Amino acid sequence: MNPTGTLRAARDILLQHRTDAAAATEDFRWPDVGPHFNWAVDWFDEIAIGNEKTALWIVEEDGTETTVSFDRMRWRSDEVAAWLHSTGVEQGDHVMLMLGNRVELWESMLAIMKLGAVILPTTTLLSPSDLADRLDRGEVAHVIADATETAKFEGLTGDFGRIAVGGHVDGWLDYDDSLEAVGISPTVVVGSTDPCLIYFTSGTTSKPKMVVHTHESYPVGHLSTMYWLGVRPGDVHMAISSPGWGKHAWSCFFAPWNAEATVFVYNYSRFSPAALRHQLDRAGVNTFCAPPTVWRMLIQSDLGAKPRALTEILSAGEPLNPEVIATVERDWGLTIRDGYGQTETTAIIANPPGSTIVPGAMGRPLPGVAIAIVDPVTGEPASSGEICLALSVEPVNLMSGYLGDEERTDRARADGYFHTGDVAVRADDGTITFVGRTDDVFKSSDFKISPFEVESVLLQHPAVAESAVVPAPDATRHNIVKAYVTLAEGWEPTAETAAAIFDHTRSLLSAFERVRRIEFFPLPKTISGKIRRVELREREEEAYRRGEEIPTEWRSDRL
Repeated sequence: MNPTGTLRAARDILLQHRTDAAAATEDFRWPDVGPHFNWAVDWFDEIAIGNEKTALWIVEEDGTETTVSFDRMRWRSDEVAAWLHSTGVEQGDHVMLMLGNRVELWESMLAIMKLGAVILPTTTLLSPSDLADRLDRGEVAHVIADATETAKFEGLTGDFGRIAVGGHVDGWLDYDDSLEAVGISPTVVVGSTDPCLIYFTSGTTSKPKMVVHTHESYPVGHLSTMYWLGVRPGDVHMAISSPGWGKHAWSCFFAPWNAEATVFVYNYSRFSPAALRHQLDRAGVNTFCAPPTVWRMLIQSDLGAKPRALTEILSAGEPLNPEVIATVERDWGLTIRDGYGQTETTAIIANPPGSTIVPGAMGRPLPGVAIAIVDPVTGEPASSGEICLALSVEPVNLMSGYLGDEERTDRARADGYFHTGDVAVRADDGTITFVGRTDDVFKSSDFKISPFEVESVLLQHPAVAESAVVPAPDATRHNIVKAYVTLAEGWEPTAETAAAIFDHTRSLLSAFERVRRIEFFPLPKTISGKIRRVELREREEEAYRRGEEIPTEWRSDRL
């Protein structure tokens, strides 16, 4: 069977058992696409020839919209590939792609893959110093950037080609010239294990790592993501995710197009729950994925009636608190299904369609994924420990390694496992519940504290819009629990507010995990929106070393 047929057969097993995870796990096997596979050619082009169904639908805040059929996306990406080749883009070149949610992003992704070049997706939020680091460490040969972002490259050194999208920029080639491209996309043979994408992690604790994915690990590996999303052929799928991060490729590129579904995008400058609900309903979105922050903002507004076509709702990026799930289920009659994975993987643990949801649990291993929970001390399987992927059989949906960092790659793959660095608990029924990062979990007295569990309780109080729990060094208990809190609208950072939150946690948390200190403080975040708890821990440690109290914090024993 050819690669297209092999991939389709495996996909169809997952679609057949869409709401029966046990049967899917039993019957599914990762497809063997052979030694040479290029998803853009061997899958996308094959499903796109003569296919006038909508592949991509983008709606702007002012109501203007663009729709592109599968067939148009196929031949347009061929044009772009031919033009890029004429400008000097060669097989194996690293191409930085710094675009927002515009049609050219999807065209370029396919075109670069067709050339056998390597995509470095990059957020438009980067500063010039961040870009300089990525250009250097990422060995970038070409940059395709939005014209509005090109000023960030002024003064940056490096011999790399420059292509501007959306307007003429002096010294940059104009992407619109690809509309007049002459010739056809060159025929390039790529190996299944050749590099295809390099993603920079969000860097919550260190300089961003460079994750290398192959023509197999992400394109084929996202069959697991497709299964978790529950997206089917002909569906309209929407995911709120920013280009440049792995989740965008998960839910706005590979997974929906593996399913032959429509990717729907709503671009907005300022988030409006009412506008989002309107677009979900108007577009007939069937499957919708959003990060916890968006779900929290939705429930803080009036959720209103369920959008008419919506059947599956999902969340990823960080664990979703049970009370958010309960509120949406009450108002919409749908259960938000959590999913878990990393930039280094595709979706690996989730609650798929039809599964019984255990509140707070992120689900079970997805079909084709061998999860082990490993005790970090003994290195043996346990009910509580680090989430790992067993390497007895090489996981298809795992990165090939970290670019230029063999030592880090070897550490991540030590002792027969891929180590995620995340801690979880596996219950007797097989469900897995997230506890935290290995470097976020801490001890108070002799008790382990999961920041996520405490944050979930904090979020139940109406004053708390967002929080981050960290250890505050203490001479008696080693550490005590401190919460940094972002207040919801209408609440003031007063002693009365702090006392109300203390009372709330006192009634819901065990004595050892109760919050002892609260500070109303802006949460430091990465450019991808993840909280940098490392900065808050360092702030606490520095105050303790100086022997000083932080004057802006409230202490439970003084209220």
